[in-house]
Amino acid sequence: MYVGTLSFDLLLGDVRSLKEKRSVVRPIVAELHRKFAVSVAEVGDQDLYRRARIGLAVVSGDTEHLIDILDRCERWVAARPEVELLSVRRRFHGDHDD
Repeated sequence: MYVGTLSFDLLLGDVRSLKEKRSVVRPIVAELHRKFAVSVAEVGDQDLYRRARIGLAVVSGDTEHLIDILDRCERWVAARPEVELLSVRRRFHGDHDD
C-alpha cells in the first residue's frame, strides 16, 4: 500500500473577504474530490482571505498510478485561473515506512 499527499499553497485572485474566499476554495476542493477521487480539504490559512492551503491524499497499491493521480491533480490546480500556485509539497509513504 502506498499513500501520496500534496499540499498546495495558493494565492487567491481578487478576493476581499472570507466569504469570497470560500466561493473560490470550495469548488476547487469539490472538483478535486469528484474528478480524481482523492481525499481533499482546506488545511490551513483559514483566517487569511487571500491565501489558502489545500491538502489531498491518495491511497493506491501501485506507485505508478499514485504518481499519475498526484501529477494530474497538481497540473489541474496549477491551471486554475482564479488562483496562483505558490508552492506544492509532495510526500510518499509506503509499506517500508514504519
